[in-house]
Amino acid sequence: MSANRVARTLVGALAGMALGVVELAFLCLVWPAAVLPVARPAVGRVAARLMAAERTRLAVWLDHDTTRTGGHGFLAARAALGVLGGYVCAAGLFVSGLFLFGGLWDLVSGESESVPLEFPGVKLITSSWALGLTTGVVLLLLVALWILAVGAVERRLAARLLGPDGPELMRRRIAELTATRSGIVRAVDDERRRIERDLHDGVQQRGVALAMLLGRARHSPDQARTAELVAQAYTESRQLLDELRSVAWRVYPTALDELGLRAALAGVAERSNVPVTVHYGLTARPASEIETALYFVAREAITNAVKHAGAHDILVVLAENERTVSVTVSDDGRGGAVPSGGGLSGLARRVMALDGDFTVDSPEGGPTKVAATLPRAAPCD
Repeated sequence: MSANRVARTLVGALAGMALGVVELAFLCLVWPAAVLPVARPAVGRVAARLMAAERTRLAVWLDHDTTRTGGHGFLAARAALGVLGGYVCAAGLFVSGLFLFGGLWDLVSGESESVPLEFPGVKLITSSWALGLTTGVVLLLLVALWILAVGAVERRLAARLLGPDGPELMRRRIAELTATRSGIVRAVDDERRRIERDLHDGVQQRGVALAMLLGRARHSPDQARTAELVAQAYTESRQLLDELRSVAWRVYPTALDELGLRAALAGVAERSNVPVTVHYGLTARPASEIETALYFVAREAITNAVKHAGAHDILVVLAENERTVSVTVSDDGRGGAVPSGGGLSGLARRVMALDGDFTVDSPEGGPTKVAATLPRAAPCD
């Protein structure tokens, strides 16, 4: 857990302890009035405000977004937890404060005494001020650990009483799978259109030019002219082969299967007209579907940066943790990339189909950052 999250959890749990006293007072003094029909709307408004405060506290300080409506049971459980946690916290702070004050007083006043400490087989002599300060600090650490434990219990309590239930989770998952399935179909259709466009505008045009050169050479009576046309046809055939290799590489690079993601991205960097730096931080090859998605995200982002952003430098960073792998492509171009554009939206659908997250941050004037985070293992079919 990061230091920032620890600090936020401490603040959130302490705020919950204070709010627990208010909630307990509400449950004991105001809630019983709900038996009277005339008082019911006012009680409901107070309960709604308390729940709004709880939802805000959970989201801001404890990193837990709630979704379900209601939550009166949560208020009751939270009141008990907040009061108990606050009581233990206050008692711990009071006792630790006494030890710290006593230790500081002995240190400042010079009235410190030697205190023997006996352990099995060990006997130590220490001063009363050192013992007081040490005990106070240890108690403060224990209080902090208690507050963190209360925060963890609150997250579990909110997940149990305020989070989406089983049927709601199932409904959302079905809707997500339906959307991603449709998105993959659209992405495949878009990719087919792109391949057809590459073949029509590039390979086909060069094939026509090659056929015309050979036809002219065949019917030319001038040998010198024929030799010149054959030389042009040879050059055109080489360019046709280069175009075919380029189209095949854009469809799917064989290096990705044979050599892995690092080598495939190195090939992309070599072919780029703009300097591309790749920081490869993966310790092992991801699953095939994940590796392919990471490659296409990086390749499309690099292509967009070169063609549309006027970038002068591109950085590709691949990283991982225990559960996910990610790729982030940053460039210093003019920005203004539209996430709903054909290429980026296709990438988003590909990533979402693998239960991943895809983001594009491209303000006008730049810089642009395209990022995808995917699970280490491909989702089960």
